[in-house]
Amino acid sequence: MSRSINLSVEPEMVGTRIDRLVADSLDDITRSAVTKLIADGNIKVGGNPVNKNYKCGEGDEIEIFIPDAKPLEITAEDIPLDIVYEDGDLLVVNKPKGMVVHPAAGNYEGTLVNALMHHCGDSLSGINGVIRPGIVHRIDKDTSGLLIVAKNDMAHLGLAEQIKEHSFHRVYQAVAYGNFKEDEGTVNQPIGRSPKDRKKMAVTDKNSRSAVTHYEVIKRYGDFTHIRCVLETGRTHQIRVHMAYIGHPLAGDAVYGPKKVIASLGGQCLHAGEIGFVHPRTNEYMEFKSDLPDYFTEFLSKL
Repeated sequence: MSRSINLSVEPEMVGTRIDRLVADSLDDITRSAVTKLIADGNIKVGGNPVNKNYKCGEGDEIEIFIPDAKPLEITAEDIPLDIVYEDGDLLVVNKPKGMVVHPAAGNYEGTLVNALMHHCGDSLSGINGVIRPGIVHRIDKDTSGLLIVAKNDMAHLGLAEQIKEHSFHRVYQAVAYGNFKEDEGTVNQPIGRSPKDRKKMAVTDKNSRSAVTHYEVIKRYGDFTHIRCVLETGRTHQIRVHMAYIGHPLAGDAVYGPKKVIASLGGQCLHAGEIGFVHPRTNEYMEFKSDLPDYFTEFLSKL
């Protein structure tokens, strides 16, 4: 359903581009969705539409109108889903490695959203618009594991608020290059688009957002280490970027790892193994776990 939101620019926000400020303030809307809202004239300051480069001034009142989601023009596909939990408001899916979460340019078939549309019919939240119905958070194509999907806007908003407040429990397992010096640690470094390559993310102070990853060693294998990562925030490619930043890129990662990739892994060795949240309707805390998939355990056995 459509909704209107008003934001007041605080002193610490002065000089921030409006597209970034709105995206940072509303965790249930992506930066690209904000750009579309601005282009359509749905974000105004003082009653006047602005462009995405507008620098916010102190005392500015930002008016945001989010229209109804357009009818979805994506084909429902009968793709098997590993559903861990489901009720009338949400479902938890165990996504396989290699499956894209939502359609994007040049890739409109075979995604998790195509499968969800077949399974759920019209029962998916519309907050994220035409391309991402029900998608509250994402994991990369070559990352396996647990993902939560909202069936209605109430559930979507409730879950998105937990992500914003960092109360959403997400634990991953990964295999990284090298032997970690410490048994545990925290990487607290902001992440944004790489200034050198806009297709990549990077630790940067420019147009970035805070990002915190806690990690601990599960087992050492000499040239590799099996680790557990707990996300305090959920930025794009967060674990992959943070581990590469501290000199321990993930095995199989063709983007942030060494040039000689372990091709047999088919992408980064990263599994979203635990997810926990408060149910937006019942207020009951729920937690789910997923066993390590075959590609992961087979790689560990080789090590």
